[in-house]
Amino acid sequence: MDRALLRSQLERHEGLRLKPYLDTVGKLTIGYGRNIDDNGISRDEAEHLLDNDIDEVESELRRIPAYNALCKVRQTVIANMSFNMGLPTLLKFRNMWSALDDMDWERAADEMLNSKWANQVGSRAEELAEIMSAGEV
Repeated sequence: MDRALLRSQLERHEGLRLKPYLDTVGKLTIGYGRNIDDNGISRDEAEHLLDNDIDEVESELRRIPAYNALCKVRQTVIANMSFNMGLPTLLKFRNMWSALDDMDWERAADEMLNSKWANQVGSRAEELAEIMSAGEV
């Protein structure tokens, strides 16, 4: 088989779709015709996606002075939250950000727990709030 020729043909015939869509027989598909319904993704692909997502989250957060002022452990808490809810939603945690500016870790943790997000994610929020408060894992 001529792999390069096949790849070229598939790229042309399947087309690239960067968001999931339903193909002509109703299968959830992405990329160059990857049938997610039947094939899913491999562990390696999932880990590659995760690494890319972490890079993007970190890049977004690096633009925020309050984030840059935090120790690595507290930065990790904020990155975890941003990964989960997206930066626009995380930025709405104004009281938490104010507490972070004041280096009031306990209040920042309380603000994390006093949110709709904490009710939605349960133990995840509790764990992250503990880490935010203590500054260590």
